[in-house]
Amino acid sequence: MMKLKMQKGFTLIELMIVVAIIGILAAIAIPNFMRFQAKSKQSEAKMSLGALGTTAEAYRAEKDTFVGTIGNATPATDLGWAPQGNTRYRYFYNATSIANTTPTSGTCDTTAAPANVGVTTDMFTAGATGDVDKDVTCDTWTYDNSRTLNNLINDVSS
Repeated sequence: MMKLKMQKGFTLIELMIVVAIIGILAAIAIPNFMRFQAKSKQSEAKMSLGALGTTAEAYRAEKDTFVGTIGNATPATDLGWAPQGNTRYRYFYNATSIANTTPTSGTCDTTAAPANVGVTTDMFTAGATGDVDKDVTCDTWTYDNSRTLNNLINDVSS
């Protein structure tokens, strides 16, 4: 009877089993969490390109062109659009970077506009380049006047 009262706690094997189970669960959960977190960061590009497209459509409705014509200003500054807050992406309109859109973090090169970004009087293609998972691959998006959103380079899956 006295021996049963003195035995308290867990054996070393029981503790090792618990640690192994926690390790297996972490190995499964952490990569999934990181992937979903990166996918949620992509929503910035989707929302901002949609807003940029709406602004470009409004500009065309007023000026009958997507191309800016005010002095030496770029079409991007003619639109009067800028992303809000700290951005993860750099935005391009007519292959020109929109002012104040330097990404706050990331290691990929966001200075070049995505392929096919350009503006004519009848059409536009805007772009966004950013880093959502801090590697050398940039996440690259385009959005055009037909409201087509394309993920040219998916940084989440690479």
